[in-house]
Amino acid sequence: MPKRRKAPALVPTKEDILAFIRESPRPVGAREIARGFHIKGSEARVELKRLLRELEEEGALDRHKGQRLSARGGLPAVGVIEVTHLDEDGELLARPVVWHAAEPPPPIFVAPERHGIPAIEIGTRLLARLARGADGAYEARPIRVIAGRPHEIVGIFTAGPGGGSLRSTDRRHKSDFFVPAPDALNARSGELVRAEVAAPRQRGQVRAKVVERLGHAEDPGAISLIAIHSHDIPVNFLESTLAEAAAAKPCPLGTRSDLRGVPLVTIDGPDARDFDDAVFAAPDADSGNRGGWRLTVAIADVAHYVRPASRLDQAAYQRGNSVYFPDRVVPMLPEALSNGLCSLKPDEDRACLAVHITIDRDGNKRAHRFERALMRSAARLTYEQVENARGGATEKIPEALAREVVAPLYGAFGALLAARKRRGTLELDLPEPKVEFAAPGKIARIVPAPRFDSHRLIEEFMIAANVAAAESLEAAGQPVMYRIHDRPDPEKVESLREFLEGIGYRLPKGQVIRPQSFTGILEQARERQDLHLVSELVLRSQAQAQYAPDNIGHFGLALRRYCHFTSPIRRYADLLVHRALIRGLGFGPDGLRAEDAGRFPEMGEHISATERRAVAAERDAMDRYTVAFMESKVGVIFPGRITGVTRFGLFVRIEETGADGLIPMRSLADDFYIHDEAHHCLVGRRSGRRFTLGDAVAVRLVEAEVVTGGLLFEFPEFAEEAGPEGAGPRRAPPPKGRRPGRGRRGQADRTAKKKRRR
Repeated sequence: MPKRRKAPALVPTKEDILAFIRESPRPVGAREIARGFHIKGSEARVELKRLLRELEEEGALDRHKGQRLSARGGLPAVGVIEVTHLDEDGELLARPVVWHAAEPPPPIFVAPERHGIPAIEIGTRLLARLARGADGAYEARPIRVIAGRPHEIVGIFTAGPGGGSLRSTDRRHKSDFFVPAPDALNARSGELVRAEVAAPRQRGQVRAKVVERLGHAEDPGAISLIAIHSHDIPVNFLESTLAEAAAAKPCPLGTRSDLRGVPLVTIDGPDARDFDDAVFAAPDADSGNRGGWRLTVAIADVAHYVRPASRLDQAAYQRGNSVYFPDRVVPMLPEALSNGLCSLKPDEDRACLAVHITIDRDGNKRAHRFERALMRSAARLTYEQVENARGGATEKIPEALAREVVAPLYGAFGALLAARKRRGTLELDLPEPKVEFAAPGKIARIVPAPRFDSHRLIEEFMIAANVAAAESLEAAGQPVMYRIHDRPDPEKVESLREFLEGIGYRLPKGQVIRPQSFTGILEQARERQDLHLVSELVLRSQAQAQYAPDNIGHFGLALRRYCHFTSPIRRYADLLVHRALIRGLGFGPDGLRAEDAGRFPEMGEHISATERRAVAAERDAMDRYTVAFMESKVGVIFPGRITGVTRFGLFVRIEETGADGLIPMRSLADDFYIHDEAHHCLVGRRSGRRFTLGDAVAVRLVEAEVVTGGLLFEFPEFAEEAGPEGAGPRRAPPPKGRRPGRGRRGQADRTAKKKRRR
């Protein structure tokens, strides 16, 4: 009788093994798996190896050096990654350079730079140690920089022995750059320069070569220059492009419709110089449309002057859009056109593309018609003038103009506004800061830009015209460069819902999210004095609008089809829409070319990118102007509000000026603070004290660095707990047995550090 064999020890299922491997922060070997499941005995170990082999053959596991295993889709303990972008909290995100799986790679958060590692920026390739958190996201600890993208920097030059040094205006560059004398281009101390960064090191510093002197850093306009050059905004036009613009002639009437008898008016800000839209409204005389309105929106006919493949067209496409700074505009088109022949100036004949729209008393569109015409603006009005005229103050506007032109505009606006409310759009109310100058380069104050009903009037007229353009192009079978805005990401909505519930708001769950869902919350927030906080949170949850030839609708405006038609002087997307209308409606031979229609996907990506570039440059300049204004206020205590909570500190916005700055984690000297990501707060481990997104706080300005555009704040009560000057603040020691990490995230608890943004 054969010897009876022992029953094999219990071994885990394949699902259990995969779960164990996925939860490990690094690849594991068979022995570690056996220990994890308390597997003993040779037969059980053989069975485990068989299961592992099957999982590998099924493609569920990857084998690494040393016979270690990771789940397919996992990353090795050490690998090469490339930094791709910043998230909304300013943390660097990366992806593996080598990735063969069909599904997207897991998110990789790059830890702050450590001593000896050069500044890490977007495009840099790193050799890094990769540790996976419980949620599947990875933290990358840089070992060394393999390659960064070729780049230039803008900085302040300081002359010194053997040449000089260059301090970058980019706050990510922590160290100065050495400029040898032959590469200084005779730059003087205090000058703003553009420089190329060289690979070799000298005396522990990275070398740079000055390629352009931009003027003194304290000159008026230096702040805008920093933003322009830091974001690679094209400024100068080629001589051939300027000559092409200068050769343009006024457009004759020819076969165009004559709208010169219609009292169209432009309504813009007081500093505007390019007027590309004019409006008119009158009650509809049709007895079948009682209470209805006839609207005319006339837009500068830029396509008449900027022909496809011309020098002007190439320059406009490269720029993609105009860029607006507090002290200047970098135009998409040369001034001979943008402020000249294409600008709808009063009492001058101008070529236009006009749309006539009929709406009923409830703001519903009944019909529309496009035509190519010649117009003559009856007046150049400002938003404030129009608002005052509505209220009866007509000292700056002729009474007849206020009665016959302005009043009907508001009548039509009332109908359009009613339709907007029924449609249920997303109504965010985030005031924009405005810089007011006492003299060139001298900031008098920073205030919220005024917001009148006259602004909303023009917006509603423009939206109506843009919808009509999209509908006409679809009806004519023409390609459309849509302005699309996708629904918000469900995970972001869920995070928003959880936070709102924590502060007493209810965002319905289990429903298809609609714009009015957010607007209802915002209306409640207005009553509870939480509007700014809730508006910021709702904005962060939204997708980014972009240009594309494939229509998915516009979520924020609650529109099924939408494009940009009304600003061709400053947006290339609108110029493409004009050309498509000219071609589709038979308005002339200067319409969209067939070869350009085939490039719409590529063009959409390009002009979306130039728009993002412009927004980043404008925001950068505004931040630096704000810092320059705050520079003289170091030491002053301001009321503010927490607008961001991260692992490395708190972001606070000053209510008076809109200035944003950081309270570093290291300055919170009373306790050891843990980042609670789900509830957007920092929590003191010992005291339980909480700093939560939206909290009103009082902060002292510690540092205002104009060169880099950074503000540092502190809580006044914590400053008293700081050590001797230069020693930094005292901190409560971490509990025994735990060793906090290093760098700006080092004050967070290890467990909290492994949580990653979904």
